[in-house]
Amino acid sequence: MFQTTEQINPNKALWEKGDFTQLAETMRESGAALVDKLGIKKGMRVLDLGCGDGTTALPEARLGANVLGVDIARNLVAAGNKRAKAEGLTNCTFQEGDATDLHDLQDHTFDLVVSIFGAMFAPRPYDVAREMVRVTKPGGRIVMGNWIPGDPTLVAQILRISSAYTPPPPEGFVSPMLWGQEDQVIERFGKAGIPKENISFTRDTFTFAAPYPPSEFLGKFRDYYGPTMNAFEAAQKNGKAQDLQRDLEELFKSQNKSTSENSTSIPATYLRVTVQC
Repeated sequence: MFQTTEQINPNKALWEKGDFTQLAETMRESGAALVDKLGIKKGMRVLDLGCGDGTTALPEARLGANVLGVDIARNLVAAGNKRAKAEGLTNCTFQEGDATDLHDLQDHTFDLVVSIFGAMFAPRPYDVAREMVRVTKPGGRIVMGNWIPGDPTLVAQILRISSAYTPPPPEGFVSPMLWGQEDQVIERFGKAGIPKENISFTRDTFTFAAPYPPSEFLGKFRDYYGPTMNAFEAAQKNGKAQDLQRDLEELFKSQNKSTSENSTSIPATYLRVTVQC
């Protein structure tokens, strides 16, 4: 007998590897503040793509939108549905899906498609842009929040430091950070039929806030965030885990703006993209 094995999706494996809910707890306040800027009205149909456990999806539903959260990680979908149920948000549901191929979602379904630090991590960015445009109603909007390559604030620097300890990416790899470059965004949505003048950009700040010191916050990244977990595993094999720990500890300590040594408040700059369909 021949035994068949399901082909592993490396992006799915990456985001199911840890437990992003541990980090998402530090993102709730900024997530809700961002949603407040989106002009959500009661009854709007919203797709939250790469939604995690609902950091922006639940605030969208609280404002009266009918929200579908889609994420590639089964554990985050389950966590999102659990949070929505606990709040009694019957207008918010979560399901598994891949931002590069939303085949079970019909054309022109949503008034608003939101993806905050989500779809940017999917491979094949041109497919991601095409799918987001396809499922958005004519006259609707797409809003993305994307980390910026080379930015001096937290997330870009975590990824920069981590990359120094990991093997080079496979041939054909497209950095997710390119979603933080305006020309790349314009080109990707342009291929999906969106003219340049329909795309606008704003630099905004997302603050990670936690009731514990930066060293403990770093521990969340080390133990629960797939990319950082991979970096520590690679560094461990090369006997450099302590070096990576030291570099990241310096980063987290220097970025912390909290006046209390027992709490963390780290602002990170991101590119907010708005697309008029």
